[in-house]
Amino acid sequence: MLDRFSSPSTATAALPLTGPDPLTQILLGLRLEGVEYGRCLMHAPWAVSFPPQPTARFHFVASGGCWLHARGQDWVQLNAGDAVLLPRGSAHVLASAPDVQAVNIASLGRDTVADDIYLVRGAAADAGPPTHVMFCGGMQFNLDPFHPLLAIMPEVIRAGDLAQRDPTVPVLLEAMEREVALNRIGACGILARMADVLAASIIRAWVECACSNPTGWIAALRCPGVGKVLAAIHTAPERDWSVPALANVMGTSRSRFAQAFKDSVGESPARYVAKIKMFQARRWIAQDGMRVTVAADRLGYDSEASFSRAFKRVIGHAPSLAKALAE
Repeated sequence: MLDRFSSPSTATAALPLTGPDPLTQILLGLRLEGVEYGRCLMHAPWAVSFPPQPTARFHFVASGGCWLHARGQDWVQLNAGDAVLLPRGSAHVLASAPDVQAVNIASLGRDTVADDIYLVRGAAADAGPPTHVMFCGGMQFNLDPFHPLLAIMPEVIRAGDLAQRDPTVPVLLEAMEREVALNRIGACGILARMADVLAASIIRAWVECACSNPTGWIAALRCPGVGKVLAAIHTAPERDWSVPALANVMGTSRSRFAQAFKDSVGESPARYVAKIKMFQARRWIAQDGMRVTVAADRLGYDSEASFSRAFKRVIGHAPSLAKALAE
């Protein structure tokens, strides 16, 4: 169910001078998989509210343009063939018109088509041909919600805005349109796989656009030396990333490294490493069901107590609560 940019087999303490740049190195480990999908058949007038969720949301408008309203933004019109990704699963509304009263998506009837794929109806089955057809999905990143890459993404990323940047995007949109129009056997399953690929392409195109920004985390990745260090930390967060080890990755003295890192990233290397380690630990515990003691040992902590203190300092709650709070 997963499309990925790629997956590195092993992590090394120092990245080679040749090969992928630091940003590409981090994207190589980015994975995105569909959790569930729904083909939505709607009859105007309609409006559906989607509550916030820990997973990303994806919408593809197959036919009949609609409107999107996300937190802190104005209504945006979506045309047939448009796709949007809400990387942090923010609350939002889709509607045939902005003035229609919204109902919660959970209140609509749905029939199971296949594993994790549903047919969602906005009206009775005998209501006639739908005026709008959409393909909606929930997607899970293999990143903590507060990972720098996710944290800097906007609430909504529109595929159409990025089509000129990445020629893959319009090709995938056209393929999804054709698949919906043909309505062949297994269309929902094929659409789900296409959605995985399209969402990953949207992220890649957005990152490439964001790289033109001269400031921020992505800009820090592009800095000679500092970018190599960030990629090394994110590729293997479980390593013992001491200042001397990180300075060695950058190929400079400890003092010059520490200053360059803080100037580029905005915080000390030790604080940044601790944060990324705890993000990784929360994902292990909340998503993979790893025991706290195992996570503590994997991250190099001498005791569960010291790990728990570090976890609470960064995340804000005890690691034992991570799984419950993620549900």
